[in-house]
Amino acid sequence: MVLVDSDNELLLDYAREPFPQEVEFIISALEAGPPPIEDRHKVRRCSYRVRASLRLFSHLPDTPPKIVFTRNVSPQAMGFLSDHPLPLSHGGTIHIAAPSGSVMRIACTILRCRQAAPGWFEGAIYFNRPQPCFDTEQFA
Repeated sequence: MVLVDSDNELLLDYAREPFPQEVEFIISALEAGPPPIEDRHKVRRCSYRVRASLRLFSHLPDTPPKIVFTRNVSPQAMGFLSDHPLPLSHGGTIHIAAPSGSVMRIACTILRCRQAAPGWFEGAIYFNRPQPCFDTEQFA
């Protein structure tokens, strides 16, 4: 599955389509669980569900980008669901549809990735630089 072509039209067309039922089910199960005893999020995150394309620097040049289903976002980080385990602390770039409708290419690092269900992995990506377009006020 390719999400990004030279002019990003494929990503924009595909990014906001409804998620597969299995993905929606896993995300709803994750959100239905009890809140953590200690919330370690430094900044409030807002629900933001789009498909994004992730390419890690450690991937071979001919490796296709990984597709991630976003869960939530803040100016510093993004929660996601993927059908591939992603290596912790590896850097890369993510192509993601911004709230404005444009496609952003953001340098990022895998902060967390753990199995959420058989064949599915829940995690977080840290943006290497703050992304003001994902400020919670943009979603109000």
